[in-house]
Amino acid sequence: MNEVAVIALGGNALTREGQRGTLEEQYSNALAMARSVRSLLRKGWRIVIVHGNGPQVGNLAIQHEEGARLVPALPLYSLGAMTQGALGSLICLALHEVCAAEISGAVSVVTHIVVDADDPAFANPTKPIGPFFERQVAEEFARTRGWTMVPDSGRGFRRVVPSPVPRAILEADAIATLTAAGNIVVAAGGGGIPVVRENGVHRGVDAVIDKDLAAERIAVAARATALVMVTGVPAVKLDFGTPTERAIADMSVGDARRHLVDGQFPPGSMGPKMSAAIEFVAGSPPGAGRFAAITTPELVYATLDEPHGVVEGERGTRILPEDVPAHLVEEPVG
Repeated sequence: MNEVAVIALGGNALTREGQRGTLEEQYSNALAMARSVRSLLRKGWRIVIVHGNGPQVGNLAIQHEEGARLVPALPLYSLGAMTQGALGSLICLALHEVCAAEISGAVSVVTHIVVDADDPAFANPTKPIGPFFERQVAEEFARTRGWTMVPDSGRGFRRVVPSPVPRAILEADAIATLTAAGNIVVAAGGGGIPVVRENGVHRGVDAVIDKDLAAERIAVAARATALVMVTGVPAVKLDFGTPTERAIADMSVGDARRHLVDGQFPPGSMGPKMSAAIEFVAGSPPGAGRFAAITTPELVYATLDEPHGVVEGERGTRILPEDVPAHLVEEPVG
């Protein structure tokens, strides 16, 4: 088979809701992810893993701020690099434990993503990182640390930072070469380390790139067939939270674009995933057969394998090219 699947995991997949983010908790979650990857390996998929770092980099920023009276606090992009190393190591160890001799190797690549210095996101921070805080604490951090704090999901206040659009990947060729050689590659952790090019050199900038958009860039560079965005819901839903709410089995990229414009997928939740899916599928060369999928870790295998007619039953949502057969309509999943 030898087709490539890029799997994008949120930072919350490693530190789940209600967890403190201990190493033991994160490793246990990484083992669950590794078991899903093993099932795909056994079907012949080659795998690239992109992970988020929102909870982890936010916590690390607090640790640096609290320890600043003893040692210098480092900039946000350096903290992103640290989480790439730490989480990349954790994921690779989990893959080695679960997959053992079934893999040639598991390699974590420190990945730099080029962004535009004049990206509007730098003037409008929107990407939440770190834990939730009470209003009083949030106001204190805004005053003493210069952080932008906003209410989030009715659960308190979180820090938000710029989230520029990824333009290029400095390590793209290395990632493609490692994948072609049969390695599982962990890349663009936390969306990658954002850098801008100035006077012929690259330098880091304080931002956090959306990991789904970064995964789309990785998928194109790796000539992937599938872009899979792992989330907390089994499938994408239309009219979410209303009496007409329904899950989607398959949709064309044209319908996905229309639903996005209509506001079905909010920017703070499903919006970036759907934007990445549309970009990946719409940019597919003729005959390439690209598709995107959005689902939970447990349903990744069923969702990817379904096009081959092997798995029946519950699966996630697939975003397909325009030529979707007429019987593949919006319908309940499972």
